[in-house]
Amino acid sequence: MKQIIQDLKTGRTILEDVPAPRVQPGTVLIRTHRSLVSLGTERMLVEFGRAGLLAKARQQPEKVRQVIDKVRTDGLAPTVEAVRRKLAEPIPLGYCNAGEVVAVGAGVDGFRVGDRVVSNGPHAELVCVPQNLVARIPDGVPYEEAAFTVIGAIGLQGIRLLNPTFGETVAVTGLGLIGLIAAQLLRANGCQVIGFDFDEQKVALAKSWGIEAFNAGGGADPVELAQQHTGGIGADGVLITASTRSNEVIRQAAQMSRQRGRIVLVGVVGLDIQRADFYEKELTFQVSCSYGPGRYDPNYEEKGQDYPVGFVRWTEQRNFGAVLQAIAAGRLDVKPLITEVVSLEDYRQVYGDMRQSGAIASILKYAATAAPNDTSINLLPTPTLSGTGFPSVTSDFQLGIIGAGNFTGATLLPALKKAGASIKAIASSKGLSGTVLAKKFGIAQSTTDYHTILADPEIDSVIVTTRHDAHARQVTAALAAGKHVFVEKPLALNRQELDSIREAYQASNKTLTVGFNRRFSPFTEVARELLGEQPGPMHVFATVNAGQLPPNHWTQDMQTGGGRIIGEACHFIDLITFFTGSLIDSVAMNALGPYPAENTDNATILLRYRNGANGAIHYVANGNKAYPKERIEIHYQGKTIVIDNFRRADFFGYNRRRLKGRQDKGHGRQFALWLERLKKGGPALISWEDLENTTLAGFAAVESLREKRWVEVGVGGAGAGRGAAVRCSLFAWGAAGGGGFAVRGSRFAWGAERLGSCCSQFAVRLGSGGANSQQRTANSEQPTANSQQPTANSEQRTANSEPPTANRQQRTANSEPPTANRQQRTANSEPPTANRQQRTANSEQRTANSEQRTANSEQRTANSEQRTANSEQPTANRQ
Repeated sequence: MKQIIQDLKTGRTILEDVPAPRVQPGTVLIRTHRSLVSLGTERMLVEFGRAGLLAKARQQPEKVRQVIDKVRTDGLAPTVEAVRRKLAEPIPLGYCNAGEVVAVGAGVDGFRVGDRVVSNGPHAELVCVPQNLVARIPDGVPYEEAAFTVIGAIGLQGIRLLNPTFGETVAVTGLGLIGLIAAQLLRANGCQVIGFDFDEQKVALAKSWGIEAFNAGGGADPVELAQQHTGGIGADGVLITASTRSNEVIRQAAQMSRQRGRIVLVGVVGLDIQRADFYEKELTFQVSCSYGPGRYDPNYEEKGQDYPVGFVRWTEQRNFGAVLQAIAAGRLDVKPLITEVVSLEDYRQVYGDMRQSGAIASILKYAATAAPNDTSINLLPTPTLSGTGFPSVTSDFQLGIIGAGNFTGATLLPALKKAGASIKAIASSKGLSGTVLAKKFGIAQSTTDYHTILADPEIDSVIVTTRHDAHARQVTAALAAGKHVFVEKPLALNRQELDSIREAYQASNKTLTVGFNRRFSPFTEVARELLGEQPGPMHVFATVNAGQLPPNHWTQDMQTGGGRIIGEACHFIDLITFFTGSLIDSVAMNALGPYPAENTDNATILLRYRNGANGAIHYVANGNKAYPKERIEIHYQGKTIVIDNFRRADFFGYNRRRLKGRQDKGHGRQFALWLERLKKGGPALISWEDLENTTLAGFAAVESLREKRWVEVGVGGAGAGRGAAVRCSLFAWGAAGGGGFAVRGSRFAWGAERLGSCCSQFAVRLGSGGANSQQRTANSEQPTANSQQPTANSEQRTANSEPPTANRQQRTANSEPPTANRQQRTANSEPPTANRQQRTANSEQRTANSEQRTANSEQRTANSEQRTANSEQPTANRQ
């Protein structure tokens, strides 16, 4: 199908060929018949794209400040690349669409195939729109007139905020498309309307509808005219629909208003407000947000959760319906606003010189022949931009990419290109972003149906870079289709998803890798090599200055993004695991504020490792942007390593003092190694046990916050341990198994040994001999056997809230003290064995501790005896 886009880098407005979008749950697929060109909003985008780099910077000074901060933290070269990438992203134009429903997604009520509807879809032959942004067209309203619905709703929402009453006088500043529609709606509401504009044609049109309209460029004073037409009282309300950088409009609006008048801004004007203008009259000023309540609310727009009509009478969808009813009833006449009707193929006639065209409303007409099933397009193998494409196929491995977001274009594709990858297809949900990247990097196929990639027998491996909630579904589908899988973090959002991935992984003979790239950074590799092949207990601290995200950002949604702890902090959980050479035993997390939510992004995560190492992640969103984003500290055997934002590493206590260079978070080396293993075979880049342990640790962190306790990190479901151990030791990765991989000229051979070590540790934890069973019995019968007595004492106060139950439990526990004491003395006589048993028993000891909380006078006596026993066993207490 065809779609109009704006290239911000070159300034060109392009009619692009893209694959048709697939209908999604909660959406409606519409074949477009007409769309309206918004000469205000779209003209600003087109002129911004055509402006030079300096002019762009002047128009967005807040972006310039962000660029300066990024240069300070990340360096000049990465910042320049980021700016260029951002400008290279095309923008789809248009938001006033009228057409026919051709498909209805699951969960959609109120629409069926064949309905005539309006939506905020772009200028494209087929559009996929969430159901709450779609409204049915009444019979008798043609597509040309229905196309005015969405832009009419913008004016209507401004009027609703102004809240005019019958007989009031309202001034409309700016008689463009929105202003002329708003003036008519105000007249229909029983208001006297005064209009101002610099275009005599628009002024004359407004006068034909009975509006007192004036040319503000003819020497007339808008303030004086408003005073004259209100008997010196001033306007009850002012609706600003103009578009200008001047502050004069807001000043005039204040001066023409009556005492306690209302001003609502719908357009875009300078907002240097003079306090005296508003203070003396006690004026109110409000900015209107687009189509109405629900706009930019993901729950309303994306998830289809409507607002109850009794509490929110006019949502954006209901505003659409109100405008359509006004058109159908003749209270809103949009036919005189139509300047031209142009075929889609002749779009340049509209976008050529939008400022000088003199048009009020331009309508694009579509042939309505695009097929909804055309979800893939084949592109020329030769790249559009010279020197940017991938090489021709040179190996047995061809890749398919699912997801075409910012990470894919900015990081993944450049790294794969450098590594010499062969990519056959790329999938994106709406088709445009995937097609743009396919042309830029010379990828042969763009599709909106990722199942096309999974069904292609020539594609051996799949990379998944979609939103987090799609990872588990797409990973399991790719494994079931017989593909090697690389998925960006996180692997899963909950235990059910992780279980499904584990089952699919064990049932396949393919590989699975998660994009924990930071362990492949050159700074990380040097640090890991200095720590030695089998590092012991250490402290590792990670400070992540993540930056603030809006509360409604998709990553903050626990169902869609999992929150930033599960969705992003997993990078640093994996990194600390990499440094320690061990697996996480338990996790505790505390967050900022008295009542932190599960999706907090201001938290400290404590990690306790099986080899005695400690990790701490300080993940903050309230830090200063000028401070580096990521800082890692490792303290080990009297030595310290500091990695600063992956641009510099300092080594204290080592012969090597410092490593500096361009920021490198390891993406390039990660993909180079991954492709090498696909082609030549070798051990997994990251073992399944590490992947599962890191994922479970993220879940445990959120659980810890919710339950305010340390949470143990176990393994997966039944049989998962054995499968994981087999994977860890017998990971095929193709034809051959490797013994390690080279790092900067040296042999970094600890990888294979660690795989075996992990398997051994895993088997030990799975084992349960007779001594372990006896120890668990002893612990259950001896509540006072507690190596963490201070914690038990602090929890004692809470436990006293349930004395009857606890007392019964205590009496049962105390009924067999001699047996428990004999078992305890036996355990103490063999401290090495007991210590090993004790580690296993600790998880069950915490259960006993919860019963211990109700201790009465008899329990305090038992505690005294236990403290005496502990003083005779210092070695056991330290363990």
